[in-house]
Amino acid sequence: MILSPLWLPVTLAAALFQCWRTALQQKLRGQLSVNAAAVVRYLYGVPVGALLLALYLLFAGGTLPAPTAWFLLLCAAGGLGQILGTNLLIMAFGHRGFAVGTAYAKTEAVQGAALALVLLGERISALAWVGIGISVAGVLWLSLAGKARSAGEVLRATVQPAALCGLASGFFFALTAVLIKAANQELPGEDPILRALVTLVVTNVLQTMMQGGWLLWREPEQVPAVFRTWRSSAQVGALSACGSACWFTGFALAPVALVRAVGQVEILFTLLFSRFYLRESPTRAEVAGALILVAGVVLVLAGR
Repeated sequence: MILSPLWLPVTLAAALFQCWRTALQQKLRGQLSVNAAAVVRYLYGVPVGALLLALYLLFAGGTLPAPTAWFLLLCAAGGLGQILGTNLLIMAFGHRGFAVGTAYAKTEAVQGAALALVLLGERISALAWVGIGISVAGVLWLSLAGKARSAGEVLRATVQPAALCGLASGFFFALTAVLIKAANQELPGEDPILRALVTLVVTNVLQTMMQGGWLLWREPEQVPAVFRTWRSSAQVGALSACGSACWFTGFALAPVALVRAVGQVEILFTLLFSRFYLRESPTRAEVAGALILVAGVVLVLAGR
């Protein structure tokens, strides 16, 4: 049940912020390692998220809800899932490029439907299963770029590094959405937007601690680079915080499936960023595969 008409513009903004942030993060990939490029979105996102929370309290009023131990655990688990998904997505970029890597990760919605069926017992309609089939076909077409000639070629394409990294990224993003939704609902209070912003700040702080600690332990030489690239990294963090604030708010105001369905417009933004910002040139086959994949994802969510 939709609680507020605000969910639609918030979701569209979330898709735009996420695409924009990912494009900037891809630029950082040449200067930072996978972990360092991922940690900047949390490190530099914390102050922006805190500012958004402070501004909301200032203009909308209210009091900060008291977090519970279960809330913190859900935020930590969701944050870890997002870290793993982000790292895998950046790795996918290195194999096939920005647009293709993002399209693989868009199976997140399909995998989310499957997770809901297995873990929550949520049954989906025949239309949704048709959408899953179309999405799988889109992934195959995208990975093959329309060049497959035999079943063996199909099999090899589905296990190539870009496919494996992108599909795994989608899985962890789907798991993250479930955990963050649960964390939001765990907080007391009647204001869903305030709960969403609190969840954002707490999750980003925990993510900074987790991935920042890993970076200090495993790649200490990357730590100075994280701060040396602060101009670009701060932009990534700001866009990440704004995008996550919009996603969390959308989930709080409308059903997750509906938000994710509309959020698939991100792939359109992705193709534009890939062409005009990163100067990549996706082929017609890759564009067709991405659109087929998105069509399947939308059918899955519509069928739910």
